[in-house]
Amino acid sequence: MAWTTICKSPAPGEPAPNLIDEEAVRAGFSWKAARAELAGLPGGGLNIAYEAVDRQIQAGLGETVALRWLGKNDERREYSYSELAGLSNRFANLLERLGIGKGDRVCVLAGRIPELYVTALGTLKAGAVFCPLFSAFGPEPVRVRLLKSRARLLLTTSLLYQRKIQPQRAQLPDLEHVLLADGGDGESGVRSFHALMETESDRRAPPATLPEDPALLHFTSGTTGTPKGAVHVHDAVAAHRLTGRWVLDLRPGDIYWCTADPGWVTGVSYGIIAPLTNGATLVIDEAEFDVRRWYTILERERVNVWYTAPTAIRMLMKAGADAARGYDVSALRFMASVGEPLNPEGVVWGLETLGQPFHDTWWQTETGAIMIANTRGQDIRPGSMGRPLPGIEAAIVRRRTDGGVDLLEPGEEGELALRAGWPSMFRGYLEDDERYRECFAADWYLSGDLATRDADGYFWFLGRADDMIKTSGHLIGPFEVENVLMGHPAVAEAGMIGKPDDVAGQIVKVFVALKPGHAPDDTLRRELLGFARTRLGPAVAPRELEFMTDLPKTRSGKIMRRLLRARELKLPPGDLSTLENSEGSRI
Repeated sequence: MAWTTICKSPAPGEPAPNLIDEEAVRAGFSWKAARAELAGLPGGGLNIAYEAVDRQIQAGLGETVALRWLGKNDERREYSYSELAGLSNRFANLLERLGIGKGDRVCVLAGRIPELYVTALGTLKAGAVFCPLFSAFGPEPVRVRLLKSRARLLLTTSLLYQRKIQPQRAQLPDLEHVLLADGGDGESGVRSFHALMETESDRRAPPATLPEDPALLHFTSGTTGTPKGAVHVHDAVAAHRLTGRWVLDLRPGDIYWCTADPGWVTGVSYGIIAPLTNGATLVIDEAEFDVRRWYTILERERVNVWYTAPTAIRMLMKAGADAARGYDVSALRFMASVGEPLNPEGVVWGLETLGQPFHDTWWQTETGAIMIANTRGQDIRPGSMGRPLPGIEAAIVRRRTDGGVDLLEPGEEGELALRAGWPSMFRGYLEDDERYRECFAADWYLSGDLATRDADGYFWFLGRADDMIKTSGHLIGPFEVENVLMGHPAVAEAGMIGKPDDVAGQIVKVFVALKPGHAPDDTLRRELLGFARTRLGPAVAPRELEFMTDLPKTRSGKIMRRLLRARELKLPPGDLSTLENSEGSRI
């Protein structure tokens, strides 16, 4: 079905969009001027946490609620900007007393709890590097990320520690300190977060970080090798603040709800930094998705700006328009989507059911902030990613064999690329310079996303150029999934693909070839799925598993996942010139 353009104009009584004439702003824009809007620090310094909380106090927002936490058991706590500044100072002082400082990595494995936000801001004030971990990960992904980050301190909960850390603590030689958000002192190196915090002062001198000092470490999966740790610097705050104002239309006093888990980049960039640097009140819901609870929060908290994911939108759509009736969501001024492409039906459903269309946005862990968006002030073409923001030069390119790129014309399909140089661009992959260099051709960052651009400058997502898949907004690479399955004594080979799903967008499906002496029956299928789920966690583990006598491979032995995908989706197999065997065969 073709969707017509949704023409935008503010509703009666609503404030004008923060970004109105994009072309005029683009013509006169410079990142230098955007940086000049920040408070900054003496001697040319810059610190994300200082911009997020201390600057707001200087602006007269000290008593404004910064965080409004809604517990899963109906608890409710509020923290003003002044209180958050004091708590983050305490944690920074605690880190200093523990000998953790500039460049050291501090990880958090927890759900949406207040202690996570204090830890994030305090870590940044101390000059250390904040690294969030997704709490739904299984023990193996957690171990790999803690090991690769060389984290010296971890904040977590008692339950997560017992299930995912304690059994493999001996394999984490760099992890000196574990702080429990909900427990007392335990075994050696395991301490109570709150008991330690009580002994620290809530005062601290301004941070001594520079714009290019490392600040954030976000792990993202890859098609080969271990997960990649994307390093971001304090200079990223210029992009976080500006995109929060331009794309999400945030302004001081707004009630803002980002539903993203803080274990992912969105939950940090737009679940912590962007709203706080714009003086908003951040709503934090500890509970998992529930249709009635979500509508209740929108109504009761009088949410003005809502940033959520296509998977959640599709689940709301599945519940039907009747589920939304009876809830007053008239406070909503802007709704946006992130994590994966939003289908046109979701955009229109928002307009028809909630009175506002969902505005899709595009960015990646590596970009650090929103690059392409449907802003509040521009017309929406449902299904489109939108247009590049001022300060961002985007193009559709084709890679050349000499390492350069050819810029393609409107309507041509190719890889989405961004000209390097924006503040939130990642500065490297942790201890992996080669993988970082592979992301660039000349001064273009190559996203790995296939897209096209229309004559009016709107970009349209087509798919991934590699074997990565998006499921419920999470980017998953085949290496971790296949590697875990290969650890089962019955598995000889494993290959992963993404299979279309109406709610999740894609689900993980694996194809498995067995070692001699093992029968491909339903009992073993259930055993292998459970084996993977226990080690990987529900967010990463495969939902479906199919046995094959052998998997299609190239002559060099590489599994040809595109053939597995083509067979599953009944697509043409494409070039078979490098195929070693007979494409693999099912059992």
